[in-house]
Amino acid sequence: MKLLAYEVDKRSFLGVLNEDETWVYPVSAAGMEYRSMKDLIREAGPSEMEMLDYISKKMPGDVTGAASVEEIKVVSPIAEPDQDIICLGINYMDHAKESARFQKEEFSKPEKAIYFSKRVNRTNDPDGIIPAHKNLTNQLDYEAELAVIIKKDAKDVKPGEVKDYIFGYTIMNDVSAREVQTEHKQWYFGKSLDGFTPLGPCIMTADSTAFPPVLKIQSKVNGELRQNSNTGLFIHGIEEVICELTQGMTLKAGTIIATGTPAGVGMGFVPPKFLETGDVVECIIEGIGTLRNTVGE
Repeated sequence: MKLLAYEVDKRSFLGVLNEDETWVYPVSAAGMEYRSMKDLIREAGPSEMEMLDYISKKMPGDVTGAASVEEIKVVSPIAEPDQDIICLGINYMDHAKESARFQKEEFSKPEKAIYFSKRVNRTNDPDGIIPAHKNLTNQLDYEAELAVIIKKDAKDVKPGEVKDYIFGYTIMNDVSAREVQTEHKQWYFGKSLDGFTPLGPCIMTADSTAFPPVLKIQSKVNGELRQNSNTGLFIHGIEEVICELTQGMTLKAGTIIATGTPAGVGMGFVPPKFLETGDVVECIIEGIGTLRNTVGE
């Protein structure tokens, strides 16, 4: 099942895609009045999720408020996260190697997961403009990532329990200013500029795929395939990460965890292929869809 946030005539809705993904049905058609995806994640129980799945199988004429996907504007499923996004760095072996090469460092496999946070006041919408921030960077880069969304407060989670804490998955483009990262010798500032967190286009619920998810992940720039990998190649898997983090902190419902990016980012090419104004970036994950954005001025 795929849930999304969208607008029709500048009015905001939450909805579920029908089976062939040509129509979207508002959650109100299932008797729900959630005002945001965060509320739905925190409060919707199993019976309500089953009802959403049930109406997703109906014909458009049988659902009040049904809208064709051609007449809606899809927006970020979680526009304003309650907390910064938890990110994993260097979580694919091939990306670890290209990153070390770009930084002119000796390659070594990370024995422990590398965590950092990405400041985000508001996530960027699907089809939104990525600001170029030319006053700060001329090394603008993209990173296609699978983002995990926590369903309920998680503390001291044990192996085998993790999937019960996952609401679903979406796509994040971890846009990065490479020389800002290098100059400041950390990732926070260079990944946290306004507009640097495109998210969407929907949330695929956790029951829609196996756990752990093994999904093709790709990115394209102006139609050219750049990244082409699989989430089954994580160095540190979702179960390991959530178990480790929750031994020392509580992950609140709605927490977003970005799981890292594979090789093929702009800095990994020789010479590098950084983004320019007008470039169209597509991040694609099997089963979820395509997150498309254009680089602005």
